[in-house]
Amino acid sequence: MRVVVPVNRLPQPWDETRGLEAQEVQARRARHGLNDVRGQPPRSVLQTLREAGGDPMLWFLVGTSVLYFALGERVDGAVMLLAIAPLLGMDVFLHHRTQASTEGLRSRLAARALVLRDGREEDVPAEEVVPGDLARVEAGSQFPADGLIVRGRGLQAEESSLTGESLPVRKQPLERLPPGAEPAVDAVHWGLAGTRLLTGTAWVRIVLTGPETLYGSIVRSARRERRARTPLQHAVAHLVAVLLAVAAALCAVLALVRWRQGFGWLDALLSAATLGVAALPEEFPVALTFFLGAGVYRLARRQALVRQAVSVENIGRVTCICSDKTGTLTEGLLRVARLLPSPGTPPEALLRTAVLASREEGRDPLDVALLEAGARDLPSLPGPAREATFPFTEERQRETSVVRQGPGALLAAVKGAPERVLDLCALAPEARREWELRVEALAQEGNKVIACASRTLDAAHWHGGEPERGFDFVGLVACEDPVRAGVAEAVRECRDAGLRTVMVTGDHPRTALAVARRLGLGGGHPQVLTGDALEARLADTGTVPPVDVVARAVPAQKYALVKALRKEGEVVAATGDGVNDVPALQAADVGIAMGERGTRSAREASSIVLLNDDFGTLVRAIAEGRQLFSNLQRCFLYLLLIHIPLVGTAALLPLWGQPLLYLPIHIVWLELIIHPTAMLAFQAGARPGRLTPVRMRPAARFFSGGQWALLTVVGGLMACGLVWAYARSLAEGQDIARARAVAVASLTLASASFAAVLTRLRTRTARWVCALTLGLSVLLLQVPALASLVGLHPLHVRDWARVAVAVAVALVPLLLARPRDEGDGRSSRAHRWTGRPQMASGPP
Repeated sequence: MRVVVPVNRLPQPWDETRGLEAQEVQARRARHGLNDVRGQPPRSVLQTLREAGGDPMLWFLVGTSVLYFALGERVDGAVMLLAIAPLLGMDVFLHHRTQASTEGLRSRLAARALVLRDGREEDVPAEEVVPGDLARVEAGSQFPADGLIVRGRGLQAEESSLTGESLPVRKQPLERLPPGAEPAVDAVHWGLAGTRLLTGTAWVRIVLTGPETLYGSIVRSARRERRARTPLQHAVAHLVAVLLAVAAALCAVLALVRWRQGFGWLDALLSAATLGVAALPEEFPVALTFFLGAGVYRLARRQALVRQAVSVENIGRVTCICSDKTGTLTEGLLRVARLLPSPGTPPEALLRTAVLASREEGRDPLDVALLEAGARDLPSLPGPAREATFPFTEERQRETSVVRQGPGALLAAVKGAPERVLDLCALAPEARREWELRVEALAQEGNKVIACASRTLDAAHWHGGEPERGFDFVGLVACEDPVRAGVAEAVRECRDAGLRTVMVTGDHPRTALAVARRLGLGGGHPQVLTGDALEARLADTGTVPPVDVVARAVPAQKYALVKALRKEGEVVAATGDGVNDVPALQAADVGIAMGERGTRSAREASSIVLLNDDFGTLVRAIAEGRQLFSNLQRCFLYLLLIHIPLVGTAALLPLWGQPLLYLPIHIVWLELIIHPTAMLAFQAGARPGRLTPVRMRPAARFFSGGQWALLTVVGGLMACGLVWAYARSLAEGQDIARARAVAVASLTLASASFAAVLTRLRTRTARWVCALTLGLSVLLLQVPALASLVGLHPLHVRDWARVAVAVAVALVPLLLARPRDEGDGRSSRAHRWTGRPQMASGPP
């Protein structure tokens, strides 16, 4: 991970140890604002209750309670008022669940900071820290903001809250800034807000504060982007508007009919109010908001930071991924892959020669790989006493080190381009040709190949120049950028699910082809085009040719590829890490920036940031997005399956001149069951390694035609069964309270049964919700004292049998067409109802 340093925020000189002066602190605070990493303070319970006051269900309870008291029905009025408490408590609880991720992040932030100002140390609130401050962080304390570590020894930090790394991370002071207008500095020199120093004492030069810190972006992004309405929210709002219009019309008709039937204005008013609350679709927008919040939280746990709410929907509809290679599909670091020593040379001698010709201070990736291999495989190698170093240049294409071997003896070790090193050695033409063929074979496998040679020098006759001849060829070292662990499996998972994966890289086609084969792109036979060839094909045909790898690609060609894929109907996710990737990130349906290597421009242009730059994280995020859509779809199925018989029977029986089937308190009880079931029972996470195919469907359709047919059949059967059970119980003894208890029992059993079928009881929450629904309902109905409070009579065994028959009949078509889970690889007849997850190609 490398972080870009905006040097204009640092004092000059940047490593000055006096600290800022008071006047400069005020100027910087006015320019950059407070170090408000936490964002807005968490809302109090009172504020949450005040917002919950906008729930129409609460005003219905208050209104009906007042009406009952006016009529002298004090018990019913008191019961209605008491029902407000669980509703408010449920709103507070659901709000707490939605805010759980942000609250958990806030708890890890520093409250105060020790900073050096005017030459003396001050203890100030963390919010008052400004860019340029010099802060002292003791072991066990949190870093107050993001900054460069300028002093300290034996430093280790705990960064699991940001990176998921469970082990301590070593930190080192930065000795000098790399050249450049905004240089990039390795993460080993950074202290990050929200992380904790474990050992040592660190002096940190603050660079980024408030929302500009990595931690601040995580806390603030979800709150900032949640204001934007997504296509799914528009679709749900339209559905709610239609349902409200239908409910209002039904209420007006029912009130008029009841009044004309001679039941009086009170009965007409209660009938209309009861039907209105039963038909009120307030669960739909509440469920959408809750599920989107849960999706943001779940993706964050997958190391995918959601910056735009629409991404929670789009990530699950992705059909094509345009991915960078370096750092995403591969580790982005060179590793020694193979050692090919010359005959008679031990592999350790070859590696030793390569290590001697490498320098640690340059941090060249190749030198780093060789030094790491030497530290691992040559632990007893003493530090060389270097006499001279001749560094690598583009003209020379080699690096030479002269080290002391002993008294009067020197060793010259050289590494570099094979053809340049071979020129320094006296090899027979046949031997040289054999080594050249080996170099070509290793290069075709995607390796970076260097050659090594050495020769001894007489210290008395060496005059300090670089030796130009007389070297003994030692062998070849092949280095590779290894494929990230788990990426090949993730690519195969995408291929099996029908997701197209295109690797876009600036590497040579031969290197790109070798990596693509290791990844399994194209089923092991990837189609490779250069960026220029792709551009020409797009210009000639206007369509994207069959391609798995685009090599030697420039940013404009990556942008053109993304645009062409979207034009062909693909839902495209594109990854990037630099400023030159911004056009492609903005053009994609889901722009994904790399959190470790990505520049600020790339992160701001993206809708999702991968905190660990791993392609496997992207695939897991797609699985979570699909599961989120499936969860929401099942939740809405459940709500409609319950509301169809509830609203239908609440309207039809009074219209036929029968007594009111449900009293207001019964609607309240049913809502207390439906609301938490919808919110909590359907929160299933994606199963690992089970990404299922996606099938496109017309936009603006949340349910397929088969699903609407399923809703109609199941809802109609449930309504008919409920009326049958109610009528049979009423005919036996003309006991309206017992008949109403049959209707309430039918709907509560149906609620638990529908939820169990749709969720398959996969989660512990789903099992608890269904069990509590049944247990509390039986308790309410069968305990005479509780039943009398809500105007019901306990049921007989034959009543429960009728309830079971009514629900069982309605369950038959639902069981036969049970929607399959996202991530469940098994086949199912549900394909006739849901297809594979039927994601819309446009706004739902």
